[in-house]
Amino acid sequence: MTTAHDSQIPEQQFNSAVMGKTPNQSNGKSSLSADEAHQNGLTKARESFAGRLLTDAQFSEAIHITEILEREIYKSGKFKDKLGEYAYAMGRSENMDSKRLETTLCDLYKERTGQTMFQLCESLKERETAVQSKTQNIALSAAHEIEPMMANGDKMTFNRAFSEKAQMVADEYGVRDNHAKKLMADAFVADQRTNSVEEVMELRDWGKELDEQYYRPQIEQEKQARAEAKQDKQAPTRSFSRR
Repeated sequence: MTTAHDSQIPEQQFNSAVMGKTPNQSNGKSSLSADEAHQNGLTKARESFAGRLLTDAQFSEAIHITEILEREIYKSGKFKDKLGEYAYAMGRSENMDSKRLETTLCDLYKERTGQTMFQLCESLKERETAVQSKTQNIALSAAHEIEPMMANGDKMTFNRAFSEKAQMVADEYGVRDNHAKKLMADAFVADQRTNSVEEVMELRDWGKELDEQYYRPQIEQEKQARAEAKQDKQAPTRSFSRR
């Protein structure tokens, strides 16, 4: 995929912002590699007030939770419900107050990434607005790539192919996965209307047809192969020889 060169927010600048990295302004290069930045973030989180109160095991679990929450933000742009659920679960197992854990998780995330979860949500929203008019062609191409992906894949469902293509669009333009899915669905419908298709089909309805065309036959073939293998395995064998 090719990134639009006239984006209002440079890709490098946006990606640095959302990942909590600071570019080196003096030489135009990133002052830290991705691994170094990640390790520095973990060190800052461990040495922070919130991190010092946790055991090694608790800190490791809390960091994993912040990574899950970050992935949820990139997917849906939301984190509060999942934050409460994970804080409650960890609080029960570690005998800790869940509300305090929510604050701890938020603090650790900020120390690890250099920004708050809310700031990440806002930056994604701003990005989506900035690239709105530049994503239709790439979103349409991604939607059309779903069929060959399923046809050539090994038991690839529409939902899986749709999600993977949406993630590619999201990574390309720095938007949420769910927003990328909406862009693909809208572009798919708009393209049909532009070409005067009589019966316009929604992307997910098309996906149901693709599942029946590509995924279902592979599953049925696999079931048949398992049934035949099971039948061969259960076939009786003679324990004596004829004379």
